[in-house]
Amino acid sequence: MTSPAIRIEHLSVHFSGKAVIDNISMAVPSGGPTFLLGRSGSGKTTLLRAVNRLNECFSNCETQGKIEVLLGGERVDAYGSSTPVQTLRQRIGMVFQNPNVLPMSIARNISLPLEAALSLSASECQDRVEQVLRDVYLWDEVKDRLSSPAIALSGGQQQRLCLARALALQPEILLLDEPTASLDFRAAQQIEELLLELKTRHTLFVVSHSLGQAMRLAEHVFVLHEGKRVETLPPKVFRNSEALLVAMGELI
Repeated sequence: MTSPAIRIEHLSVHFSGKAVIDNISMAVPSGGPTFLLGRSGSGKTTLLRAVNRLNECFSNCETQGKIEVLLGGERVDAYGSSTPVQTLRQRIGMVFQNPNVLPMSIARNISLPLEAALSLSASECQDRVEQVLRDVYLWDEVKDRLSSPAIALSGGQQQRLCLARALALQPEILLLDEPTASLDFRAAQQIEELLLELKTRHTLFVVSHSLGQAMRLAEHVFVLHEGKRVETLPPKVFRNSEALLVAMGELI
């Protein structure tokens, strides 16, 4: 395996003193998608958020251990004192289970983070907005109503907008937490097709409850067991429906 994009060593995450992740170590390869499976409450989302330090948004959270990420060809200590959190989150984007559009226009959902994080000019923002909306196949659907509220979009369109917003900052790693769970079949299919295209340009680390989705998309699969143990599934298991069901039953 090539140098991993994410190396997690002895990670523990506590909320109000209770361990959600307990001494977990794993290596996420570049590219992917790499899927993290496990039953509800096993700590998958907490582990994902630890990579770009989003757990720190909760005042009762304590994180121990080490996470190194491969950014710009260099290994970066995600929790190192010389690593600015804002820069880390720009280069490691995240898309959540439920679309979290901002209460503003479609265009502004993308341009505002660009202005705040990268200080781009108005014309540069405009160009970037169009480019990422094209990247997620949303441009033709919204180009005549960019000033309309984003909340008026369908669920699938909102999720693609959130993906576009993450891509606008040009991250090297994308964390995706159940990105299709709240969508209907057609919208979920569109997101899956996008992920297959994005894997050539980004490292994708995906949390999912869908075994079928893992079978269709995954290059690598890990199973998290109660936040305490990680199992690696070989392709001959996660690409075979019967073998995957058996393995998941044994592991979780």
